[in-house]
Amino acid sequence: MAQPICIAVVGSGYVGLVSAACFAELGHRVICVDNDEAKVRLLKDGGLPIHEEYLPEMLGRLRQESIEFTTDLHEATRQADAVFIAVGTPQSDNGDADLSYVDAVASAIARSIDNYKVIVEKSTVPVYTNEWITRTLERNGASRDTFDVVSNPEFLREGTAVTDFLHPNRIVIGVENERAAHLLRQIYEPLTSGAYYDRPSAVPGSRSADNPPPLLQMSTRAAELTKHATNAFLAMKISFINAVANICDAAGVNVEEVARGVGMDDRIGPRFLRAGIGYGGSCFPKDVAAFRWVAEQLGHHFDLLAEVERINADQKKLFFRKIRSALWTLRGKRLAVLGLAFKGGTDDIRESPAIEIVRMLLKEGCSVTLFDPAAMERTKEVLEPGPRVKYVSDMYEAATDAHAVLVLSDWQEFAAIDLDRLREALRHPIVIDGRNLFDPEVMSGKGFTYFSVGRPSLATGVKAVKL
Repeated sequence: MAQPICIAVVGSGYVGLVSAACFAELGHRVICVDNDEAKVRLLKDGGLPIHEEYLPEMLGRLRQESIEFTTDLHEATRQADAVFIAVGTPQSDNGDADLSYVDAVASAIARSIDNYKVIVEKSTVPVYTNEWITRTLERNGASRDTFDVVSNPEFLREGTAVTDFLHPNRIVIGVENERAAHLLRQIYEPLTSGAYYDRPSAVPGSRSADNPPPLLQMSTRAAELTKHATNAFLAMKISFINAVANICDAAGVNVEEVARGVGMDDRIGPRFLRAGIGYGGSCFPKDVAAFRWVAEQLGHHFDLLAEVERINADQKKLFFRKIRSALWTLRGKRLAVLGLAFKGGTDDIRESPAIEIVRMLLKEGCSVTLFDPAAMERTKEVLEPGPRVKYVSDMYEAATDAHAVLVLSDWQEFAAIDLDRLREALRHPIVIDGRNLFDPEVMSGKGFTYFSVGRPSLATGVKAVKL
């Protein structure tokens, strides 16, 4: 490997912490900066603020070798060759990305630059943010010849972020000059050369020394648009198959058969064609809204994205109607809820469809017993335990004496549940599956009345009523 690069990563959320750990894993010296003193203390002491596969073991190896955690952005900037900005860009009230955190970090970096630095946009930001960061740096005293601003968007999925970083299908860098491009290529050289994959300790994945990831170099604006366009397109695929699922429901057709037939077309592909209760999380909702806002600012009405958002919002309401159809009345019902995170494999509940559906149930007078393998502590911050909200330690305890079980996140633990034990725990053997984790024929054979999304319902002794 070439000479290790000193990298500062500003922000220790899902993107920042995973990026910092993976840069250290590649052999670089990394300083991870956050202004949250409690979080920095937790990280120094060996704790983790997020749930990600491979991350605990990786940081356990690297904490004493090549990664440190600090609140001192000035010193981290002074030492670093490259400073990655990985702070939050939440959705503002009018739909655009709130870039105040990016602005604050850029202002602080400017006051700390004492020699040439490459400032890297790692946060998801709208087109032209590169130019605004450059202006902010200059306005706060940084000389133009002491820095370059580049774009390096992330394409990480929560729950598999470490694998996605180390085994990417592409690495995108947006640069305007060779000096900055050279440094970015050095940083990613262990991946693009394939050298990382020959290490005995390499995280397993789809890439290898013989099949390393490509690095795509483009303009900064193109890189910024690539990230938003990617997330918007994936969200569109989800909303499309959910719209198809609703047609399948009405026609008595299994959406999975349709999705399989569509996904085998290599122009389309099978991924993100799984019907369910809609997308959520920290990326798709805000990025679709932000991309639509950007388009409008540039004079183009991206009405397709408005429809993607409408379908996603309606999907939760349609699933709620399915619950009512299965149970008739909801007031006084006790329901087991499996899954609170916006998807399996993560503890992130931001924009979680599951949380929204639970809130609908509570408004109808239901009592809910909640279980999620990772997201319960975060959920307690927004849904406090009480007489009608109970948190339990496993799936079967959640199901005990419940009128029905709702599956709202696609954890593999749920797909592997002991169906006989589940049926015995329930007051009524009713499963309403928002993630299509189970085979309807198997569920019927096990004695369940089973409802899913875009597939014919199979009832044992109970007939669903259309509302």
